Amino acid sequence: MIHNASSVFAARLGSIDSVLELSTPIKYVKRVGDRVAEGLAKRGVETVEDLLYHLPFRYEDRLNPVAMNALVAGTMSSVIGEVRGSVLLKTRGGPLFEMTVGQGLSSLKCMWFNGTYLKDKFKPGQMVALYGKLEASRSSAGKFKMIQPQFEILPDAGATGSDAEFAMLEMGRIVPVYESLGGTTPWGAKLTSKWTRRVMWSVFEQLAEGNIEASETLPKAQRERLGLPGRMESLRSIHFPEAGTPITQLMSAATPAHRRLIFEELFYLELGLELKRRRMREREGTAFVTDARVREAIKQVLPFHPTTAQKRVLGEIVEDMRKPQPMRRLLQGDVGSGKTIVAMQAALVAIENGYQAALMAPTEILATQHYLSARKLLGEVLSPRTGRPYRVTLLTGSLDEAMKREARGRIFRGETDLAIGTHALIEDKVDFDSLGLVIVDEQHRFGVQQRFKLMKKPGADGVSSEPDVLVMTATPIPRTLALTLYGDLDASVIDELPPGRMPIVTRRTTEERADDVWAFVRKQVALGRQAYLVYPVIEGAKDDQPELDFPMDETEPVEATVKTTRGNKVTAKKATAKPKQTKLPGLKQELRSATAMHDELRNGALAGLRLGLLHGRLSADEKEVTMNRFKRGDIDVLVATTVIEVGVDVPNASVMVIEHAERFGMAQMHQLRGRVGRGAAKSFCILMTGGRVSEQAEARLDAMVRTQNGFELAELDLEQRGPGEFFGTRQAGLPEFRVANLVRDRALLELAKMEAARFALQPDPAISREETDAVWARLKHQWQRRYGLVEA
Repeated sequence: MIHNASSVFAARLGSIDSVLELSTPIKYVKRVGDRVAEGLAKRGVETVEDLLYHLPFRYEDRLNPVAMNALVAGTMSSVIGEVRGSVLLKTRGGPLFEMTVGQGLSSLKCMWFNGTYLKDKFKPGQMVALYGKLEASRSSAGKFKMIQPQFEILPDAGATGSDAEFAMLEMGRIVPVYESLGGTTPWGAKLTSKWTRRVMWSVFEQLAEGNIEASETLPKAQRERLGLPGRMESLRSIHFPEAGTPITQLMSAATPAHRRLIFEELFYLELGLELKRRRMREREGTAFVTDARVREAIKQVLPFHPTTAQKRVLGEIVEDMRKPQPMRRLLQGDVGSGKTIVAMQAALVAIENGYQAALMAPTEILATQHYLSARKLLGEVLSPRTGRPYRVTLLTGSLDEAMKREARGRIFRGETDLAIGTHALIEDKVDFDSLGLVIVDEQHRFGVQQRFKLMKKPGADGVSSEPDVLVMTATPIPRTLALTLYGDLDASVIDELPPGRMPIVTRRTTEERADDVWAFVRKQVALGRQAYLVYPVIEGAKDDQPELDFPMDETEPVEATVKTTRGNKVTAKKATAKPKQTKLPGLKQELRSATAMHDELRNGALAGLRLGLLHGRLSADEKEVTMNRFKRGDIDVLVATTVIEVGVDVPNASVMVIEHAERFGMAQMHQLRGRVGRGAAKSFCILMTGGRVSEQAEARLDAMVRTQNGFELAELDLEQRGPGEFFGTRQAGLPEFRVANLVRDRALLELAKMEAARFALQPDPAISREETDAVWARLKHQWQRRYGLVEA
């Protein structure tokens, strides 16, 4: 139920125009209409239900606001005060709007840069609610100040009309605050948080006249067993919390109402994945035979004694491939754990059964590395089935048209046993003769859609095959992400490094000690070793650099200095704004780039050494030539971007220097570190920072020094960056959640997974057939509309 003022306020509203249902188009809601509905539709709000799931992102306790005489610097606070005065100042940095608000004898100064639009917004005597970070102030206008606070003008005590009607939504209660839905009203006013509150209230009042119990989405027995409140009750409690609800619970989405909606969303996600697994088990694939001939083929390509983990994982893969249902398996392994050789062995199972295998990699350099490794591994042995060497074909986008046409022809005619390539493999022009196994490397860089597009390639008879699929990743994926990104896959983990691998010594330093770092590199080269120097950008300040992959927190605030003149005193103040990821206005010029440092070091600190340069703008041939020279030892120091993050294997390289390490994500730094430590020599990773290092970057760098456990590092990276940015680029296969947060709600995700399996496999006798059918019907609707994930 809602705060007691609700019933009083409801009486003021009077009669309701019409009865709503959750499926009612949003234009029929009071205060919306056709024009506003068009704008809301662009934000994905098309029905009443969509609107109700536009939840508050924070709350203000206007029942018990913080008193101005009890403010604490450094805290985010909600403050209510009276406007005492305001002024628009002209400064060299632009207009600066200042306002003083008071509460008794205490006052607070608020400042907005470029605040011309606020000039006539406030009037003395108005009550305003402010939210922002409190900072100590030396001004006579009070002990504290807020820079760029969010604000809301509160209804006047003597207000009339609609302001008076809705006064109880703005004062004397816990007030929900919403992110803007964008757009404007027919008369041009923005759809503010205040507008959203009023519309939400009207919606609940109109829904109350309908049969809202019919909107329940979880079976009653399940809700009672898990102690979850009803759906509409939860939505009401989240939008308009009862007095006394702990603000800390509301802000952390930990109220019973929040938990109910989070569980519901994750339950349907996991139920959908469970349904995909069930349907996959019903499909007919290829039951591969693993006889003596296949075992002989596998033995021929073992370059070393396999680890126990590799044996276990290969056994799991082969067991899947023997089954008549298509394999769907995720192969996880930390850098250097030997995933590729296991994947090659799986490919041989398919090839020795007369089928083709395809390996898709996210970059041309990685695809080329796989191709060269496979050709060396498979091109020198004879197939027990055919008595000839295995035929490996490379297909990438940078090949000229004649070479592409020839490669596509070999694949289609069955003259290729193993096709290796990039996105070029999924182009419409590419058809296989008999595709039996699909291997996708670094799957997170593709997205679910592309994985399935390769799986559905037609064979020579024009019919889509149902190949086995092995998804590989060297990026350790926390369980919470694996349950959503790869919830339809069985998982195998290589959790053991090959024998003889030396631990990598990881150290932090700053650019002030660059001379010491270069001296260390020279010393290692003198000992016969090689080194990588990695930079975040290719050159200068261009926007089209594919290697640019910064964590969101790494973009340091761009500072705009605003000077305010009062009498003869000039005071400088700084406005901060966080630029969007990879845009970095005003920052790129400060970054040392690969091309510039290659030239500088070759003629300076590393003069006399043989330097090479590798980045994403080079052609495939140029990359291959450079990498081959580095492998042969013709290059002492390879200056590169993160294009060498995965797939590069040079055992003699013992030093990895990462410049501007504070700007790299945890998983990316871990991947880069994994390029060394592949030989018998002691290896080193040096993390060199430049400029100011944020608190989050400090935590990342310290963790890199502390541990080499990829899964431990991945968990911290996920917590810092969030699921959407965990991989550096937006994950195409990650569902867009309305309520749930994979980092925050891990425990509920595990519960949802168990409940989904229970519902699908062991029906609860306490749940009626009608409720069961309703859940499956909703799943079908929600799976398609909300998540849009592709059926396997």
